Amino acid sequence: QVQLQESGPGLVKPSQTLSLTCSVSGGSITTNYHYWNWLRQPQGKGLEWMGAIDYIGNTYYSPSLKSRTSIFRDTSKNQFTLQLSSVTPEDTAVYYCARGDFFGSSSRYDYDYWGQGSQVTVSS
Repeated sequence: QVQLQESGPGLVKPSQTLSLTCSVSGGSITTNYHYWNWLRQPQGKGLEWMGAIDYIGNTYYSPSLKSRTSIFRDTSKNQFTLQLSSVTPEDTAVYYCARGDFFGSSSRYDYDYWGQGSQVTVSS
């Protein structure tokens, strides 16, 4: 059984960089042909796909967030990390990592394994 677990600070100040790590167990992030995604959901709003890293290490980003987003991985720890720079209160959301057979979807039905979600609040 694949399990994902997000970790990182719950409070980030405006203009700083948000950093979250997803630790994966029960499966390798280098296994063909999975994509490891980051999504977020602000309170009262829908799910938004942010970006992904694939089993080779290629990265994919939402056009609306590309200038502020970076995703990288540590295969020795079986983890992948999201960094979102220059955050504002509008970036306040529950952040999820999820595994899928592709990337880019904002539908939760397109991902087979999810982390429990990590609330991140951007506030001074």
